[in-house]
Amino acid sequence: MIPIHALNGPNLNLLGTREPGIYGSATLADIERDLHARAELLSVGLTFRQTNHEGELVELVQAAGASGAGILINAAAYTHTSVALRDAIVGSGAVAVEVHLSNVHAREAFRHVSLIAPVCAGVICGFGPYSYVLGLDALAQRLRGRLPPPDLGTLLPASQD
Repeated sequence: MIPIHALNGPNLNLLGTREPGIYGSATLADIERDLHARAELLSVGLTFRQTNHEGELVELVQAAGASGAGILINAAAYTHTSVALRDAIVGSGAVAVEVHLSNVHAREAFRHVSLIAPVCAGVICGFGPYSYVLGLDALAQRLRGRLPPPDLGTLLPASQD
């Protein structure tokens, strides 16, 4: 069974009450429940954690990487500020997918830059809790074959010109 660690950063423990107009009404426990159900369908082992502390999140990334697990990460505010988190992803050798509930590119300018995106296999944002499901699906697929993304030209219908 492929191990995947879903790691969540600061303030995500407040989901459901924190700015529901941006983040929705789902709680982190709701997301965890749904993600465990999806993991079972995908036959992957899921560990789900949240911390408000940067150093602890770095340690969780390092531990996941050392164990050979893939990482599904919503680093929240640390996405835009943490060189240490970026270095932990690289240093651990883990395959990581960055996820966000909101479309960070449609928000404040400081949220447009991710320090971790360049060291992740991909980024999914803007689909609310479903961002986690999409991220888990993509990460499981990547870990199963460790293949590059498919050629999109083969997935699009031929032109009818």
